[in-house]
Amino acid sequence: MMTNYLRPLMMLALLVPLARAGTPVLPRAAAVPGGVVLLTIAGGADARPVARYDGKPVMVLKQPTGWVAVVGVNLDTAPGERTLDVQQPGADPKKLTFTIVPKAYRTQALKVAPGQVNLSPEDEARVAQETEKVRTALAGFTPDAPATLRFAQPVPGPRSSSFGLRRVFNGESRKPHSGMDIAAPTGTPIKAPLAGRVVDVGSYFFNGNNVIVDHGLGLMTMYCHLSKIYVEVGQVLDRGDVLGEVGATGRVTGPHLHWGVSLNGAMVDPALFLPPPAKKKPVASAPKKTPPG
Repeated sequence: MMTNYLRPLMMLALLVPLARAGTPVLPRAAAVPGGVVLLTIAGGADARPVARYDGKPVMVLKQPTGWVAVVGVNLDTAPGERTLDVQQPGADPKKLTFTIVPKAYRTQALKVAPGQVNLSPEDEARVAQETEKVRTALAGFTPDAPATLRFAQPVPGPRSSSFGLRRVFNGESRKPHSGMDIAAPTGTPIKAPLAGRVVDVGSYFFNGNNVIVDHGLGLMTMYCHLSKIYVEVGQVLDRGDVLGEVGATGRVTGPHLHWGVSLNGAMVDPALFLPPPAKKKPVASAPKKTPPG
């Protein structure tokens, strides 16, 4: 009998045949804090099973072998066994267990204006309101499934490995970085990596000019520090539509795009939804010249 912790690994082997069958391409699995777990739900019923993790609804997608739950894992999740609650039509509730393994993320020290670390009471009240507004937007769960879970990179440029980075501002530790920073000049167009609907637009203390897009079944993307925003709440975007421009608004040290991906309310590593970076071809060295002897 296959142990539960092997199920996420087995899903990796299914990615190629699933793509050939025309079903949604799944993200790469990583059963770590800030990662994505793929769990097979046995059964060929036509009706979509209902799955919940930590009390929150979870994306479930139809696959040739049945159904697969795509579970986002919070960055602050402690390693250990976790449970997915599943309800299939006409069947008794069941639980699928899986194991989260530890992952070590880097730490970075930054210096910023003191007023952006030790906030005034007015700024603290503003940040609290903005945090709740963003949290509510990211917790949405609409019924339409995304066509794929393989994104296009929203702006060209080097992808940082900043997701999960523990930042220390002026000597004071803060929460881990919950997105990917992509280096790009101010004014670079930001394109929707997948079709979706805009659910939040705002100007925030930390995030600066900010856009959140709902892609369906609890999958959200967030774009921070924009110099310009071209969309409004309720607007439907196609893959590749420009939603704004890169900037340096909010708490930043320079222009870049902070790109976040949320799945069932958990901020997860955007790199899992992108094709792996192309490997650089080795540069052939010139043949050594033999000195005249």
